[in-house]
Amino acid sequence: MMSTGSQKHTDSIFALATPPGRAGIAVFKLSGTGLIKSLGGLMNKPLPASHQARLRIIWDEHKNPIDQGLVLFMKAPHSFTGEDVVELHIHGSLAVMDRLATRLINMGLRQAEPGEFTRRAFMNGRMDLTEVEGLADLIDSETDMQREQALRQMDGGLKRLYEGLKEKLLDILAYIEGEIDFPDEGDVPDRLAGLSGPLLSDVKSEMKSLLSDSERGARIRNGIHITILGHPNAGKSSIINMLAKKDIAIISNIPGTTRDILSTDIFMHGLPVCLFDTAGLRDSEEIIEIEGMRRAEQKAKDSDMRIWVHDHSAALNVDEVLDHVLPGDMIWINKCDLDGPAVDYKTLKDYGCYEISALSGKGVSVALAALETEIKTRFSISETAGLTRARHKDCIKTALAALEITEQNLSFAPELAGDDVRSSLQALEELSGRADMDMVFDRIFSRFCIGK
Repeated sequence: MMSTGSQKHTDSIFALATPPGRAGIAVFKLSGTGLIKSLGGLMNKPLPASHQARLRIIWDEHKNPIDQGLVLFMKAPHSFTGEDVVELHIHGSLAVMDRLATRLINMGLRQAEPGEFTRRAFMNGRMDLTEVEGLADLIDSETDMQREQALRQMDGGLKRLYEGLKEKLLDILAYIEGEIDFPDEGDVPDRLAGLSGPLLSDVKSEMKSLLSDSERGARIRNGIHITILGHPNAGKSSIINMLAKKDIAIISNIPGTTRDILSTDIFMHGLPVCLFDTAGLRDSEEIIEIEGMRRAEQKAKDSDMRIWVHDHSAALNVDEVLDHVLPGDMIWINKCDLDGPAVDYKTLKDYGCYEISALSGKGVSVALAALETEIKTRFSISETAGLTRARHKDCIKTALAALEITEQNLSFAPELAGDDVRSSLQALEELSGRADMDMVFDRIFSRFCIGK
């Protein structure tokens, strides 16, 4: 955790912004107020003009050259951190990097802590907290969809949403306080309901829409969880191996081979997907198997989707299947190349039912295409920026709850309604990071790499 001392956030810092180790080029990033004075003697020449790169020799304290490289200067406030920023592009020699770091420390700079450059950008008003989180997500992105969502948030997409909500809340607050402070003749609650009621309903509707769509953004960021369920020997392990294109689970004709939950990560439609293979569900008195089945059912409840795998050669207990799946989930009738009883699909019309053979591959391409379509429909990136983190969701929930109370108070206690709107505004301030959130800051910025 960073020190709370004021000097900690104003002194000059540096960090290696490229991965450590031997390379063709290494980039050192420096930031601080009045950095120009701090670097006197490092190059024996003035810094280049702002936002221009120049070739310079970098000298040690004994006037011996350390290296020759490009120097890029960005004068405050037109820089990432809002302070003077210098980038030194040198050769990626371990000896050069070590010598330059020592030189900078001897000149009074200190090594930056994780996320400190981005934290300074936030503290200096260059980014709000949602944009900071977007940058963190961009650095961690593994898929195109994650990259696109992170860029949208880093570009202020979520910021524009909550700023729009704030403007409407301020209008509502102005109506309320205006009526209370300067009442005309007549019924104040009735006038307030007429003036601010429609706008209040509009804001509440926007917040509810954000919350209802929040799972989409969270799944793009964190991945989709799909649990594979079914009876023993239905072919669940064969299917997860087929989807992962590698051996994840042991395949055996012995019932109860899979006891614990096995998982693997894949990508589908540009989204990270975590697949879970589970213990077969059946009547058992064996303690370990019972625990495995309990974990399987709990994992299924916690997942975003479920695939029930049924052995085509066995009778299908529709009621049992419906106890474990939800509309939008899938039912794969495996071993379709074997004879079996007819299945009444009419009762399963709300589910994706497909006959496949994990062994021969029959029907697999059709079932996989349907699974990808379902994932695309439910979890693809939306047209607008949305809530991608639990913190975002909690802030909007708090803001919405305050507005529900506002609506009630308008009709009988308008003097309290203004405080409720302020509570809603406070929740949006927490979303932006402008409220008192030191603990949240420390947690977020500490997860950045050193050079950010």
